[in-house]
Amino acid sequence: MVISYHGGEFIKASVGDTTIAFNPISKNSSLSGSRFGADIVLVSLNDKDMNGIEQVTYGEKSPFVISGPGEYEVEKLFIKGFPSVSRYASSGKIAKEGRPNTIFMVTMEGMNLCFLGALSEKKVDPKIFEDVEEIDILFVPIGGEGVLSASEAHEVAVSLEPRLIIPTHYPSTSSGQVGIGEKDALKTFLKEGGAEGEKAQEKLTIKKKDLEGKAGEIVVLSV
Repeated sequence: MVISYHGGEFIKASVGDTTIAFNPISKNSSLSGSRFGADIVLVSLNDKDMNGIEQVTYGEKSPFVISGPGEYEVEKLFIKGFPSVSRYASSGKIAKEGRPNTIFMVTMEGMNLCFLGALSEKKVDPKIFEDVEEIDILFVPIGGEGVLSASEAHEVAVSLEPRLIIPTHYPSTSSGQVGIGEKDALKTFLKEGGAEGEKAQEKLTIKKKDLEGKAGEIVVLSV
């Protein structure tokens, strides 16, 4: 599996010829994203910073879109969506009331991926994880301003006991995305996780066997 980060909460995960796009950034967003073809699109929050289906409809790829709770089997992948709450609004604003956010669990190449989307509540319904033996890779928003703060995100991540943690939703000056998330979110999150020296890598290439012996290891992906 190859995982790359494209700013905001935009994640690309590929196995062979199958590509999943998580929360692609819309062309109407003030954030800058990427364009590529995906087979499946998972949209956790109906917001222009995260619902850019058109950006991953490219070439011969016309993706299957999942934007809410339920159980799905697509391209031989098993996907479950669970309801949760977000207070995020476009480009770092905070919604006055909670908005529907979907937490996605994806089984891909024998690994369990958990994508929290734009989650803003620390308390995650334990029923979500009843049928999951373990979370291999957790994608967690850390930027505050409508989603989990860095400290809250670390607390949630510790409680879920994933093997790997990939933070999303924090500003990147190199990509011009200063408007999403708190300024020092990544620095704070790494400090909370005892990983201050962690360097960003362009992409993560990983197999199930590579996860053996890992527990709560933080991986930072560059945009």
